Amino acid sequence: MPTLRFYAIKETFNRVPVPVTEPERRSEIFGKNVFNKSAMRQYLTKDSYKSVMDAIENGTKIERHIADHISTGMKEWAIAKGGTHYTHWFQPLTGATAEKHDAFFETMEDGHAIEKFGGGQLVQQEPDASSFPNGGIRNTFEARGYTAWDPTSPAFIYGTTLCIPTVFVSYTGEALDYKTPLLRALQSIDSAATDVAKYFDKNVTKVSATLGWEQEYFLVDSALAASRPDISLAGRTLLGHSSAKGQQLDDHYFGSIPDRVLNFIRHLETECMLLGIPVKTRHNEVAPNQFELAPIFEETNLAVDHNSLLMDLMNKIASKHNFKVLFHEKPFANVNGSGKHNNWSLATNTGVNLLGPSTTPTKNLQFLTFFINTLKAVNDHEELIRASIASAGNDHRLGANEAPPAIISAFIGSQLTEVLDELEKVTNGKLSPQEKTDLKLNVVGKIPEILLDNTDRNRTSPFAFTGNKFEFRAVGSTANCANPMTVLNAIVARQLIDFKVKVDALIKDKKMKKDDAIFNVLREYIKDSKRIRFEGDGYGEAWEIEAKKRGLSNHKTTPEALKAKISKKAISLFEGLGIMSKVELEARYEIEMEDYAMRIQIEGRILGDIARNHIIPTAIRYQNILIENVQGLKNIYGTDFKKFSVEQMHLIEQISGHIAEINKGITDMIEARRNANKIEDVTKRAFAYGDDVKSYFQVIRYHCDKLELLVDDEIWPLTKYRELLFTK
Repeated sequence: MPTLRFYAIKETFNRVPVPVTEPERRSEIFGKNVFNKSAMRQYLTKDSYKSVMDAIENGTKIERHIADHISTGMKEWAIAKGGTHYTHWFQPLTGATAEKHDAFFETMEDGHAIEKFGGGQLVQQEPDASSFPNGGIRNTFEARGYTAWDPTSPAFIYGTTLCIPTVFVSYTGEALDYKTPLLRALQSIDSAATDVAKYFDKNVTKVSATLGWEQEYFLVDSALAASRPDISLAGRTLLGHSSAKGQQLDDHYFGSIPDRVLNFIRHLETECMLLGIPVKTRHNEVAPNQFELAPIFEETNLAVDHNSLLMDLMNKIASKHNFKVLFHEKPFANVNGSGKHNNWSLATNTGVNLLGPSTTPTKNLQFLTFFINTLKAVNDHEELIRASIASAGNDHRLGANEAPPAIISAFIGSQLTEVLDELEKVTNGKLSPQEKTDLKLNVVGKIPEILLDNTDRNRTSPFAFTGNKFEFRAVGSTANCANPMTVLNAIVARQLIDFKVKVDALIKDKKMKKDDAIFNVLREYIKDSKRIRFEGDGYGEAWEIEAKKRGLSNHKTTPEALKAKISKKAISLFEGLGIMSKVELEARYEIEMEDYAMRIQIEGRILGDIARNHIIPTAIRYQNILIENVQGLKNIYGTDFKKFSVEQMHLIEQISGHIAEINKGITDMIEARRNANKIEDVTKRAFAYGDDVKSYFQVIRYHCDKLELLVDDEIWPLTKYRELLFTK
């Protein structure tokens, strides 16, 4: 067993489940390490507590002297929990979380020391912003950036560090993170949805967007992962022949969770409970060694923070159980990739889900209002929605026969389609008494019973209605949920604003009753958004042809998709709502284009290194063994040796052919990479990497994978798919 691969496999033979301790009742430890309402009541003054709650519920500003009281209470709570340091915890545009730890410890002039944490340190800090992506907003030498406390997401203790969720902005005020635009989008949807909800209930004063994400991931033994340079550096396998057994038998999905994995999940869930992350569901996913975790839905900002925190937790806890978590959307070829389904809805302060049907026609008209406006928003901004989920990793997954296609469409089911068809027939203008009766009793009134038995799922739909929420299925597993949620909440907010203007105009100018006006506008929106509704199979050429006829975009690569982010339409949307300026949008576009190009560049370098330094030498080594065998046969049989060495000679020739193709592919890829690197324009460079450099990946992989089938298993250097996917 001379190779690292076999040492890694041997290491896995000795693995046993790592013991974990769980509480008897999860409810007893839920939020124990969170500075939540309960902790604030205990550690804050009455005025301080009221100030924080006003900031959370109404967006009011916290005065500086109050911030000093809050920071003192927060510090005492943290120290009581074993805290020694604090950090502003933020989400820069790297896709990961960031933190810089400072001790509570301060020295005094007399040589003594105290624990100190003031209001200024709570509210604002100044981390070095020069090394975070900024998209050309500022020069590298201009390092100043600010993190500012977000009181709507509670502080928490992890280990011995008090983590304070914050936004991250440049010295000149531009957002350099995911949280800032999300908070602005949530303010927009709150205002717009509240105004519309008041048509149906005057008591509504606030509407919150809710999010329930479903996190899919792979688990691979840490030793096996370390034996693969591509997994270690790119988070996915760049080569490797498919295992004879994959997911064909559907025997992994919802199957019994392996003991080692279950202990990892139990450990993870305990930590989640302590940090207030309401995880509820766990199960095996479709592919071997693929799993899913999902929480109870929460307010969107908090849900986004919890998902980012969870991914960090998973990496840390996995290492304690000798696992590596693979979040990549497509870590293994020819088996299902991973997504992060975003289940989105709107909830009022009166406890009503605006996308949940009710028992009364009036409430169902409210449901239809928000339901149809959402469809209209998706119809009008489908390219922007596609752009919000664009990444190098997700490009591998979308349309790969296990996930939604790159074409954005909405699935609502045949029964709701019939309801919309009936509403489309509404008379233009004031409704007759008979129409009102038919609509309210026969169409709108029957929605709950229709949905109860007939709401189905369509796994090929990027955006599906699932009974009381929309499920945005096309989001990639590595994504920060803030990106798609900022877009979704922004486009729905814009749509609701436009809807209210039209309804109010009909009421004022046409003297229509409220319900008549609402039905008339909804009727037009149903017609306008027909193209986005698709109930069929999203895979294959037939839907692509149909989608093209409907005028829907089909951006299969990230560079194609991202252009929508800086379109006049997008700039008008985001600037009009005060979510992002043109400068911020262009900066993010540049950052995401650069990220795409760099990821392709890194993968190309890794692939070239593995192919030339691992695969080819191993193939030559095996070829030499074959040559020695042929030479030995010649020594024994003389001129008759050929009839005894036909297969060996054929193998030698095959190996030479594959080696030649690999070398040619790598040489051509390097040249394409050099040419791409000379391009200064970020858009053209990204396209060059996607179209020119990446095109060699499959060629090189094909010949490497063929060699894997030819070369002696004893000397093959890379851990194989069967070992990565089926080692439990």
